[in-house]
Amino acid sequence: MDHTGKLGRRGFLGLAAAGALAASLPEGLPASPFQNPVVNTVVQNGKPVIHEAVPWQVLPFPNPQVRLLDGIFKQEMELNQRYLLTLPNDRLAHMFRITAKLTSTAQPFGGWENPTCELRGHFTGGHYLSAAALLYASTGDEEIKKKGDELVAILAQCQQAHGNGYLSAFPEEFFDRLREGKPVWAPFYTIHKIMAGHLDLYTHCGNEQALNTLEKMAGWVGQWVGPLSDDHMQRVLEVEQGGMLEVLCNLYAVTGKEEYLFIARRFDHKAVFDPLSEYRDELRGLHANTNIPKMIGAARQYEVTGIRRYHDIASYFWHEVTSKRTFCSGGTSYDEHWLAEPGKLGHEVGQTMEECCCGYNMLKLTRHIFGWTANPRAMDYYERTLFNSRLGTQNEQGLKGYFYPLGQGWWKYYNTPMNSFWCCTGTGAEEFSKFNDTIYFHNGRDLYVNLFIASELSWPEKGLRLRQTTGFPEQDGTSLLLHVRAPIRMAVNIRVPYWATQGGTVRLNGQALPVFASPSSYLTVERVWNDGDRIDVTMPMSLHAAPVPGDETQQAMMYGPLVLAGELGSQGLNSSLTYSGYDTVPQGTPASTPEIEGSEDGSSGWVERVSTSPLAFQTVSQSQTISLTPLYREAGQRYVVYWKMKRAKSRLQD
Repeated sequence: MDHTGKLGRRGFLGLAAAGALAASLPEGLPASPFQNPVVNTVVQNGKPVIHEAVPWQVLPFPNPQVRLLDGIFKQEMELNQRYLLTLPNDRLAHMFRITAKLTSTAQPFGGWENPTCELRGHFTGGHYLSAAALLYASTGDEEIKKKGDELVAILAQCQQAHGNGYLSAFPEEFFDRLREGKPVWAPFYTIHKIMAGHLDLYTHCGNEQALNTLEKMAGWVGQWVGPLSDDHMQRVLEVEQGGMLEVLCNLYAVTGKEEYLFIARRFDHKAVFDPLSEYRDELRGLHANTNIPKMIGAARQYEVTGIRRYHDIASYFWHEVTSKRTFCSGGTSYDEHWLAEPGKLGHEVGQTMEECCCGYNMLKLTRHIFGWTANPRAMDYYERTLFNSRLGTQNEQGLKGYFYPLGQGWWKYYNTPMNSFWCCTGTGAEEFSKFNDTIYFHNGRDLYVNLFIASELSWPEKGLRLRQTTGFPEQDGTSLLLHVRAPIRMAVNIRVPYWATQGGTVRLNGQALPVFASPSSYLTVERVWNDGDRIDVTMPMSLHAAPVPGDETQQAMMYGPLVLAGELGSQGLNSSLTYSGYDTVPQGTPASTPEIEGSEDGSSGWVERVSTSPLAFQTVSQSQTISLTPLYREAGQRYVVYWKMKRAKSRLQD
């Protein structure tokens, strides 16, 4: 969706939504910036190397230029970092060595990395490398970089032992079964994770050996898919293949070698892409996290080829899912699938909601959508999903969830440290390594402040260092302190979220400005900035109801972007219900939850704030008073997000 125009550039203040950006790269932006949501610019001989046909209108800053400051996101990143450092490289590499017929005396991991699981290697040789690379880029931690580099060296030895470019923790026979249409658990899915991990070690850490290994893997993939007819390849694509399309496009973007783009095109899944290219939602019945990575791949194909079809596929998909297949938290899927008609999710509330991988991949796709458009509504969705579906899925040990229940009486549960390694363990390890990658964007001239997260930005080309100090969401605003080498003219665009319905205030160097911007827009402050200039913004949050799409008899309560959870106590919970190994769903019975005396218009009058602590709430005028807290904080007890309303009448019956 396009924005309305900015006010004149001569004044020091521009208001309302940010103006539409030029289709071409603006003056002053480097000619070859890396646009990928994970991969940053690769520099060779002092010049950026990238092959793109369609540039983003706004770009994220490389992770090393943004550092988290003290706050909930830094705390959660550090928990993840500590957990990853506990995993020894000899155990991570064990099944790779065994598969390559090399000696290993290490103890194998359990769960999805055990020696008989057909998905083995997806975490140990894939997600782990990506998380290590992202952590290094985000924190500068040399220890995690060293672990990543050492693991790459071990895996290169395994690849050399195979002698044909193949690298995995399972034998090539799995691919024979895939070719022949025999049952096998997603071998290309695992290969993608390993390839993406190596690409991240190269782009974020400069590991040339990782690129060499990756190119040999891509060569093996090309040899495997080459003899298959188009019809045969389409049958292969019925089996989950992760982000093969994306990683091969990224490899082309880094190297400029056309063969990688040709191999990537073999992973175009026509049965899924064709309806979306014609603006038809035929997602019902599909496995959600099998298909979201395909859309990221479509987005990358558009960017590296300029073919509009792929833009339409990714964009239409994103709008359909975020508007009609998404819960209040921003997550999507039930029992890992899209089971309902779009906009009719009333029967999808229970224990197996929101496979966590889906939130991770939807955020990746959202960065593409925002990069193309600078649309603040994309960042509204990003914020909602980040604070609810992602932030709340890790415990104090750095362990991750799989499903994310939003129904009545369920609870959060997590992987075990050494005997789970689900797909969501891996995407969680990556997510919690890169919380700094979307806070700030730029268009070469101006700055976009998208998220209210305590952090510091370095923009050396501008001679600018910006420090964002905030206690958000416990605080209803943020402060931006600018340090500049010399006075500079630019616009600072501060997102005014969809939930800021009560307006707000902005102060420049302590002086209140008699203006603000509407929800889902950018407040644009443009002037000549001097060292020490400060912007203070407040945006009061308020309570608002969020019904299940298509069923107003089930309602959640939100405060600003935060989903609130009603606390139901920890009765009956034990370690067997809160930690799971191979199985992704612990067995148990939900607690009973009282119905709410509400109104059919979605009123928030049945919840109020209490003054005992920040972000504390309780039900009012009900048979039972229940405390509510933000869902991301909820841990160790049963809870309810979607409440059953006694008086609400579903519009489906009208």
